[in-house]
Amino acid sequence: VQLVESGGGLVQPGGSLRLSCTISGFDFDNYNLFDEYAIGWFRQAPGKEREGVSCLDRGLGDVHYADTVKGRFTITGDNAKNTVYLQMDSLKPEDTAVYYCAAGPVVEWTNAAEYDYWGQGTQVTVSS
Repeated sequence: VQLVESGGGLVQPGGSLRLSCTISGFDFDNYNLFDEYAIGWFRQAPGKEREGVSCLDRGLGDVHYADTVKGRFTITGDNAKNTVYLQMDSLKPEDTAVYYCAAGPVVEWTNAAEYDYWGQGTQVTVSS
């Protein structure tokens, strides 16, 4: 299973970006990706630990957000495109980080160790 993030870049404070996470290499013929895996977004800023940002539960069910992004970020999934999006609005300089998507049969969505597959990350920089 491979995950590829895209959509990062440089944006001014208050601006928006939409990150995409496209999944491939899964047995789509016999299984529904989103039934098998939760898809999470994490971020890591220089000198800081990786932190959970948001997660879409298995079955395209519940969504979860870190308190620091609640009300500003929105996670959605497109089953037909095998893609999960993270819409990021009202961006702040403290949102600057490398953003990663990950997939796994997680129980605790903020626990990075529970995710089996990870993308390479996309840089988001919020600066004037």
